[in-house]
Amino acid sequence: MKYPVNFAVSLLLASVFFGCQKAPGTSPTPPKEISVAFYNVENLFDTEDDPEKEDDEFLPDTVKQWNNERYQQKLTNLASVIQNLGDADGPEILGLCEVENRRVLEDLTSEQALANRNYRIVHFEGPDERSIDVALLYKESAFRVIEEAPVPVTLPDPTEKTRDLLKVRGILNGDTVLIMVNHWPSKRGGAEVSDPKRKAVAQIVRDIIDAEQVKNQQVRILLMGDFNDTPDAEAIANVLNASNNADAEPNRQLYNAFAQMAEEKKGSYYYKGEWDMIDQMMMTKSLLTGKNLRYIPNSATIFQEDRITEQEGKFAGAPLRTYAGKKYLGGFSDHFPVYIKLQSR
Repeated sequence: MKYPVNFAVSLLLASVFFGCQKAPGTSPTPPKEISVAFYNVENLFDTEDDPEKEDDEFLPDTVKQWNNERYQQKLTNLASVIQNLGDADGPEILGLCEVENRRVLEDLTSEQALANRNYRIVHFEGPDERSIDVALLYKESAFRVIEEAPVPVTLPDPTEKTRDLLKVRGILNGDTVLIMVNHWPSKRGGAEVSDPKRKAVAQIVRDIIDAEQVKNQQVRILLMGDFNDTPDAEAIANVLNASNNADAEPNRQLYNAFAQMAEEKKGSYYYKGEWDMIDQMMMTKSLLTGKNLRYIPNSATIFQEDRITEQEGKFAGAPLRTYAGKKYLGGFSDHFPVYIKLQSR
């Protein structure tokens, strides 16, 4: 049967219109959750001697007997944790510290548990006296890097070397975000010796944030790392101006997603019978109020499954590390990893 042209056109338009309508009772597609994690992987060294680095502690013929078998076990252990950070598909973005070089990162991302995640690597060789660097892994499907650079750190004693900061700017599901990966100087030598070092690094980070906010007050900045200080320390609370108050100073103040956990005596690192919340993430307020990309409240999490935790003895509950002194434990790291979630429309 033939229909008049006008009737056929009307029928076609009606089918297009009704075909585009959602079925009754359906809801809009929910916002996408993006997992962002950080992990101090505790001395991830390969087994080869690098004459340019102080890596003698982690070689096959040393007291620790750091051989290929132990190195491979370390990689497998870490990959099994990373694959579950945030959700079953692993984090879209992962900051790391205590990695020796790019090779260990390539070996890690090639592990069976991670190989199909297609992680890309941002890493620069740094000047640290212990030969450990920071790095960033990311899924190219979610994050497109447009700028990457190391940030040198000058300590009060300029002859003393420490790891660089890592600055990575990219497009995360349509929004530009500046990520800074940190590993601040340890507390070795006590507070009098070490506090000024961390304050010096904090001031470098604060200056970068201030300069960015002069150019764009709504710039999205996310800090992550092992800060070797708790949220109430002067370097973090005063120099960085970070707290768990999401309402004060809407622009300059940083929001510390892990400050509340510290107040609750929770932590990512166990030392002398005390928990320290030294692995943290902080952000500009623009990541709390953004329409397209924002922090999901209360999503800050310490990942501490039983299998990566000491189960008995005086260190029961602490992270199951690779070595206890010179004794090989075959564990994961002396830190628990942490993560947050962002919501993207």
